Amino acid sequence: MVEEIMPQGKMEDKFVTITGFKNYYGCAPFAIGNLIRCSKEPDNPYDGEAIKCTLPVLGTVAYIANSIHSVTRGTMSAGRIYDSVGDRFFVRVMFSTGSIIICKLEKKNFAELEKELQQQSDSGWSTEGTAKK
Repeated sequence: MVEEIMPQGKMEDKFVTITGFKNYYGCAPFAIGNLIRCSKEPDNPYDGEAIKCTLPVLGTVAYIANSIHSVTRGTMSAGRIYDSVGDRFFVRVMFSTGSIIICKLEKKNFAELEKELQQQSDSGWSTEGTAKK
């Protein structure tokens, strides 16, 4: 059963659920406030509207949920945002539990967000206790 969580924000803010993170590095990359780079993956053999979440050095860390079974109520699926975002964009972690990560689509300038992501990466975080599968 999908939990019902609605992040507080402006009406025009768009939120997404992150899924599949347990298959990569777990919750470690998803600290509140962290930026995550997203990119469309049209050649994905399982989902033509797949959007992967990546971080420098680590690569893929998760996907934006695109199933009625994984999209948390109050958030949008990858399919719902697919045509309103570019091929690459950013989301910011707003809420995280052991099983759910909610992010807000960022509207700032791409170059500014890329710079912030690099600073975030330079400050580092530990993957100790997590293993890439």
